[in-house]
Formats: sequence, C-alpha cells, structure tokens
Amino acid sequence: MKPMAHLGVGIGWRPEIADAVERLPGLDWVEVVAENICPGHLPASLLRLRERGVRVVPHGVSLGLGGAHRPDPEKLAALGERAVALGAPLVTEHIAFVRTTTPAPALEAGHLLPVPRTRDALDVLVENVRIAQDALPVPLALENIAALISWPGEEMTEGRFLSELVERTGVRLLIDVANLHTNRVNRGEDPAAVLDAIPLEALAYVHVAGGFERDGVWHDTHAHPVPGVVLDVLAQLRRRVDPPGVLLERDDDFPPEDELAGELEAIRGVLDPAGSRPSASLRTPSRDCAPEPAPDPIPDARPVPAPDAKPEPAPDPIPDAKPEPAPDPVPDAARTRVGLAQAALLSALVAGTPVPEGFDRQRIRVQSRALAAKRAGVVAKVAPELPGILGGEKAYREAFLAYARNRPMTGGYRRDALDFAEHLLIRELPADPADRRRLTAWWQERAGTRPARRIVRWARALVGRAA
Repeated sequence: MKPMAHLGVGIGWRPEIADAVERLPGLDWVEVVAENICPGHLPASLLRLRERGVRVVPHGVSLGLGGAHRPDPEKLAALGERAVALGAPLVTEHIAFVRTTTPAPALEAGHLLPVPRTRDALDVLVENVRIAQDALPVPLALENIAALISWPGEEMTEGRFLSELVERTGVRLLIDVANLHTNRVNRGEDPAAVLDAIPLEALAYVHVAGGFERDGVWHDTHAHPVPGVVLDVLAQLRRRVDPPGVLLERDDDFPPEDELAGELEAIRGVLDPAGSRPSASLRTPSRDCAPEPAPDPIPDARPVPAPDAKPEPAPDPIPDAKPEPAPDPVPDAARTRVGLAQAALLSALVAGTPVPEGFDRQRIRVQSRALAAKRAGVVAKVAPELPGILGGEKAYREAFLAYARNRPMTGGYRRDALDFAEHLLIRELPADPADRRRLTAWWQERAGTRPARRIVRWARALVGRAA
C-alpha cells in the first residue's frame, strides 16, 4: 500500500464555528459533514479556506456500509459530487449500519450502530465497500465507531475484523482514538490490542474528540473538551506510526476560540513532544476581501505563495491500494441473516420490541434512551418552531420522548418532525386551542395537505392507543 499523503492537523468545520476556524493559527485542513453541504452552494467560509490551500475532506454519516442492503447509488453519487466540488483527496465514512430495509417497514436509527464481527457481516461489508470504491471518484477511508452494546456470538476481534477488511478491499482506515477509548470503557476492548492488530500503513488519518463517563458508561459526545485519557490513546498510536493527519472533532456546545486553539496545540504536543515537527504556516484571512468564485482544485497545504509566484499544480488524489480481484457476490442468504439480526436489534432500540437473545438488556435500554434523546434534539434543530409552539424545551422533549417510545423514524428527521406534529394533532394536543391552531398551521404549511378530519383523527388515536 502506497504511503498516505500528508494532511497535518485539522478541525471539523461546522457553521457555528466557521469564523473561528478561519482564524485558527497553523490550520492544515478541515473535515465537513458531507450531508450538510450542497455542492452548488458551498459556504463562503469553505471557499475562503480552499483559496488559502486548506484541504477540505467530506465525511459521510448516512451510507450505512455495514448494513445488509447494498449501498444506495444515489447516496454514493451525492458523496462523490461533494468530493469533486471540494477538490477533496479522499472521502470518509463509517463501519456501521444506520437503517434496515427488510423486513418492511424500513427503520432509521439516526445513529451509527455497530456491525456484528462475524464472517457473514464481514462478507457483506467487503462487498458493500467494493461497490462504494467503484462508484466514488476518490479513495475511501472507513472509521471505527464508538459503541455501547456488543453483539453476542462474535467471531473476530475488532483488530482482526479491520485487518481482514483492509486485506480484502484495500480500503484506508480512519482511526478514531476517542472511539477506541469509548469501547475500552463500554465493551472492555483494549485500544493497544486494536492498534497492534491493524495495518497502520493503511491509516488515512485520525479523529480526536471529547466525552465523559457516567455510571460506568462513556458518552462520546463531541461536545466536551478532549480528556487526557483520549490523548493517551493518541500517544499510543503515535509511538507506532506518524499519522498522516489528525483532526479535532467538535459538534456541539462549542467553546471559545482560544479553547479550540488550545486543544489543537495539545494534539500537536502529543504528535511531536520534542517540538521538532515543522510548524504549519499561520494563515490569517483578510476580513475585507470580497467573495470570489470557487477556486481551482485544492493545492497542497503549504504557505500562500507571493503574489508574483507561479502557483503550484493541485496534487493528484491520494493513491489507493489495489484490492484483490473481486470475489463472487455475497450469497443472498448471508445478507438475509445479517439483515434479520440487524432489524431485530434496531427494532428493540427504536420501536420497543423485545430485546434479541444474548444482548445486555440494561445496555439496550440505555442505548434506546440515548437514541430517543438524540432524535429529539435533532428534530428540534430542523424544526425549531416546535418547542415554542409546545410551551418550551421541557414540554417539547417530554412530548417527543413519549411519541418516540414506540414510533421509529422511517423517513429522516424532517419527516419525523411532521409525523410528530400529526401525532399530537390526532390526540387533540396541545391542550390550548391557540397552540393547537398554531401547530396545525405549521404542519399544514410543511405537509402540503389538509389536517385529518375529526373522525379520522379519532380512528388513528384508537389505533395508536392499541399499539
């Protein structure tokens, strides 16, 4: 496998901290959630970063390559479009499943869930990765995820599973050291054993993020400072390899700019405690320059040349390893077995069905509550009017969690918001007539239809109570 191109130290770009990210000293690259940007309307902040030679890597969260179904061609095409629009050297995704398609109806987790480390699941994942590699215009790297629950009857360790995936596909690895620590606390897995087992020459880059521990469970929040225990895992990795890139993730509860800069400095200190690594250039953007059209493909992350210097050509995409010849397709029986197992688990997590045999029931309950809380938070972001209509954040969350207890998400968060509003209206809620009229108007404007008649609402309410 050819060496990975150097990325340096970067941060996850988010709209809430876009201005701060542009001012961070020594920033080499950023990562953006692929589903949150539109190729034809890139944020001005990202365009300015690209102009300065800061690389931008799209990070997908919705492919579900570990699912029993084959990858959605439209989702693959969308991810590829974002890579081209950003001039990205690679794209990244997760070793996880996020939905089930069989048996009907389809269920959405709204979260990254662990893949069982079995031969069937590995065969399915390998074929899905090959499909994705063939469809994408740049190389693909896959991230290990954080998990609260373990699958019963697993046949491989995490290290062996990742190693065989690389051997059979040539895919790169995005190692999240915070996730390694999370799995040490939640699943008893030794980060050092994983690092010793995986082919580090396949390393594309590294994620570092914060979280906290409560009641013996590590919560990988991406909303807290990076703790020393996570930096310790990064140090373990650094003793084995000089990572091509390291990125700080922060998705919520954003701190002041100087704290972000301090966390990046702490990461640099772990990567090069002697201070011998060449420092990245300080690229402070001009605040009074007018926006310009999208630039040419991203140049290498180097100091901006003098005005009369000849610009260097953009680099070729990171060379990918050549996988072995494609094996025979995965038998449908294997996909069916994986699909049924994933559907049973996801249904227990989001629809209140019985917990499958062999799973830790207490942890399933904790994971189920966490998924519902996350779902409530995201719906409030995509439909911020709802908490106001329902009398505040507390009243909204109580109503939503009651709704979500046995009503899984089936069509994304915006559809979920509409279904939640309809659920309330069917039950003649909110109790205040004025609030109910406001909710009806909100729902009707977005659903594009008339609210159900009273007799229909009454019938649906009876069905809901029976469920």
